[in-house]
Amino acid sequence: MSAEQPPPGGGTAEGAAYADRFAVETPEMVAARSRALQLPGSPPVEPAVGAVLAVLAAGAGARSVVSIGSGGGLAGLWLLRGMRTDGVLTALDGDPEQLRAARKAFADAGVAPSRARLIFGTPAEVLPRLSPGAYDMVVCAGPPREYAEHLPALLGLVRAGGSLTCHGLLSGGRIADRTARDPQTVAWREMARAVREDETLLSAVLPIGTGLLVATRRS
Repeated sequence: MSAEQPPPGGGTAEGAAYADRFAVETPEMVAARSRALQLPGSPPVEPAVGAVLAVLAAGAGARSVVSIGSGGGLAGLWLLRGMRTDGVLTALDGDPEQLRAARKAFADAGVAPSRARLIFGTPAEVLPRLSPGAYDMVVCAGPPREYAEHLPALLGLVRAGGSLTCHGLLSGGRIADRTARDPQTVAWREMARAVREDETLLSAVLPIGTGLLVATRRS
């Protein structure tokens, strides 16, 4: 392939920008993104990534979803868009500022309190309190070091036919750099390897935004 040719499939910056423009955010989502960008921690999901989360939730007919890391509520708003109207989103976060931002995002969007359960705590503290095999989707939107060691517990929450989705796998392109040995990149590599080698899962990496690792539990 010559230097002048774009990669197959049109994987260009222009294509990524179009994907984000295609995913139209509501005014409440725009406001949630603005608040989330002012908070420490992982950046909020890109519009294209949020749209994929909504599509995955709709395709699964999702009624019960867990979000690890609230992301200021933006990922939750996208998920709720795709979930069933009687669905319940459970979002957990160890950062009270993120939870406050998520609570405001849901209130501004008119989300009924019965549809969003916000829990303060780390994965180590909260995951044992959730019901195994009871969730249609588990979405990880925070730094992988916060939940990588809990991968078996995360997968244990997912019902047959349900999915685990992790955002940020391709951030900075470091996972493909064999010389990168920082803790976050190592955590991503270990998670990706464990998911790919698990014969109970079907998995793929979607190169949108900063990357989605998606795994579906075989029925």
